[in-house]
Amino acid sequence: MEFVTALADFQAGASCPICSDYLKDPVTIDCGHNFCRSCISMSWKDLTDIFPCPFCRFCCLERKFASNLQLGNLTEIAKLLKIRRSKRKRQEEKFSCEKHNQVLTFFCQNDFEVLCSQCIFSGDHRNHCVWPIERAAPYHRERLEYCIEPWKERVEQVEKVITMQTRKSLELKKKVEYRREEIKSEFEQLMLFLQNERETVLQQLQDEEMDILTKLNENLNNFSGHVSTLKYLLKEIESKYVKSELEFLTDIGSIYHRCKSLKAPEPFSFQLKEYGYHLPPQYSGLNKIIKRFQVDVFLDPETAHSKLTVSDDRKTVHYGPRRQNLRRNPRRFYLGPAILGSEGYNSGRQYWEVEVKDKFEWVLGVCKDSIPRRRKRQDPLILLQDGLWCIKRFGQSYVALGSKKIYLVPKVIPSKIGIFLDCDLGQVSFYNLNDRSLLYIFDDYFTGALWPYFNTGTDSKPLKICTVTDSE
Repeated sequence: MEFVTALADFQAGASCPICSDYLKDPVTIDCGHNFCRSCISMSWKDLTDIFPCPFCRFCCLERKFASNLQLGNLTEIAKLLKIRRSKRKRQEEKFSCEKHNQVLTFFCQNDFEVLCSQCIFSGDHRNHCVWPIERAAPYHRERLEYCIEPWKERVEQVEKVITMQTRKSLELKKKVEYRREEIKSEFEQLMLFLQNERETVLQQLQDEEMDILTKLNENLNNFSGHVSTLKYLLKEIESKYVKSELEFLTDIGSIYHRCKSLKAPEPFSFQLKEYGYHLPPQYSGLNKIIKRFQVDVFLDPETAHSKLTVSDDRKTVHYGPRRQNLRRNPRRFYLGPAILGSEGYNSGRQYWEVEVKDKFEWVLGVCKDSIPRRRKRQDPLILLQDGLWCIKRFGQSYVALGSKKIYLVPKVIPSKIGIFLDCDLGQVSFYNLNDRSLLYIFDDYFTGALWPYFNTGTDSKPLKICTVTDSE
């Protein structure tokens, strides 16, 4: 076995590193490595300044090489030794460079490409780190060996994810089925509620019809009696009129008295009631808005007008007659008794509630940060183009103020207002929480953040921002 190995090494030493075949006319260059004369000449063909060794990359200064006759004799001896090459060696010989038709014996560390001896001197790889395949292969085997365990772990993780996703599909199916039954049940309950409500309202309408019909018949009877009285009196006057003077004047005072005292009944008029219904809370869209999007809004004292007093928890504000000595702030309102929330919103959906109770005057809504704060002799609510979307109360008047002024007529006087800001859709909605009705909705295009806006008016009653727990 050792003899075979030694012969194999001897045979390998008689091979050219470039063509991997037995040396033909062997020559030796300055670094001591041997090549076929034709192979080294071809490798150095286009080189003019330096001449690197194709095997060790040693740079020879001159294009010269010496004939090695002794190695040539040894090569002839090696040819006579019939040693079977290994299977691996035969497989390697199958791969050759498509461009130069030479055996691939080098590896470029920069481009991760296998090269022949001529490729390493081309412009693409000339300055790259090139290793012999015998050196590169063990190095990269070792590197890849370190990757095996991490990749196994990644495979396991992905397989776990696949298992989890498969379970989620089953979970989704169960949840959808449950939700489907839940929706069916909700709609059945809603249909039952509407059916009962319809029957109740129709019964109320029928009862009202019977009541009005009874009163109408009574009125018709009164008019019939009145007509009979008029006809009787007319007949008496006509019979009196043809009698003699003495008989005519006798008891004429009674006729005058009866004519004067006779009054016609009032015509009966009616107006049907307006029938409506209120959905129970579980079917209210506002209920879902409150549950999903309510945020805790706090007042920003740095923006408060000098006549406004803010509570310690920054939830309540009221107007006072005395001006406070506050430090100057470019965001402070000097124009009117206004204050902003502490946080602006430029995306998503937010909902908050404000308790106004029986305040005579207030303004609630949202505004841009650029809203005027120092301009004098002009109501800030007139400057609608400056970015203010709000609801205003003054006495018994309610107005929506945005790009134009809209007068509102709430059916129930609101004591608590809900404000819903949808930055993505560009909408601000105002709700009367006393009857859970929509007061007004603004549709606009918002750029930049919008800030909760509060104006107390000049009465001393407070505005209070409700906390989440206050509204639940």
